[in-house]
Amino acid sequence: MTGIPVPAAHGRVALTALTALAPAVWGTTYVVTTQLLPPGHPLFAALVRALPAGLAAMLLTRKFPRGEWLWKAAVLGTLNIGAFFPLLFLAAERLPGGVAATLGATQPIIVALAVVGVLGQRLSLPRLGWGVVGVSGVALVVLGPEAALDPLGIAAGLGGAVSMALGVTLTKRWGRPEGVSALSFAGWQLAAGGFVLLVPALVIEGVPGRIDVAGVAGYAWLGIVGGLLAYTVWFNGLRRLPVTATALLGLLSPLVAATLGVLVLGEVLSVVQLGGFALALTAMVAGQTTRSEPRSTASPAADPAGTLSATTTGAITTADTGRDDVRLRGVS
Repeated sequence: MTGIPVPAAHGRVALTALTALAPAVWGTTYVVTTQLLPPGHPLFAALVRALPAGLAAMLLTRKFPRGEWLWKAAVLGTLNIGAFFPLLFLAAERLPGGVAATLGATQPIIVALAVVGVLGQRLSLPRLGWGVVGVSGVALVVLGPEAALDPLGIAAGLGGAVSMALGVTLTKRWGRPEGVSALSFAGWQLAAGGFVLLVPALVIEGVPGRIDVAGVAGYAWLGIVGGLLAYTVWFNGLRRLPVTATALLGLLSPLVAATLGVLVLGEVLSVVQLGGFALALTAMVAGQTTRSEPRSTASPAADPAGTLSATTTGAITTADTGRDDVRLRGVS
């Protein structure tokens, strides 16, 4: 299996909808973390989410990175997971959740710029513009009067967005080896990111003293659904969809988190927040219907594996940032 099959009749729309499930699931991270997991252990939650799922996927598929993919998987796993999570947590600890979510939502803008240098594509001004509109919409949903601008927190938030954007773009650049499924590829990156998180999580936080049934359920959700399944779906879409368009799907994460805040935590959205919600959704949909990215200007010699071909066009995750009135502390 080299990917998740999509009925030909549905084509691009069906694949986009399937890929959108990943950031939608990531939007549940905040409520799962705050309502089910032991408090004060966000790095441990990230470790549990990544490492066991990654190792399980490799054992299940019996596919392991070899040759140049040993270092490529390490780089991608570090950018997409191992570095991204700690930066996200640092931003969440030092900034109001709304500010952290807004910084995370800048990832589509960074991807639109990164493809110029990494993929050799011309700048897509329409998708860059929709990225700006999407960030504006998210900001209206999640920013509140308590918004503060801590320099270290801002640097961490932007660093996390840059890390994920580079991971997305390099994933697009390198593709994945022939005969390696999306499940295996997700497992490689989750395992690599998990090993990066292993020492910081155990040294800084350690293992929670008590994990009850709710905690087990929460960790299982983050690891199996929010980790292995979501990243498998996401990398499948990343391979086959336009990279900047797929990055815009990440706007779903803070929007789903805001929706769960209303449904689960009893929060209320103002008229301005509802307007921002509509604006972000409009940007996300419009980004999918905008014409495909301009052709790469890179020479064929720069892409011997053909990873820039139309059949392997795609993108990855954005930040698992929730909203906040409620804060993003502990989000993984």
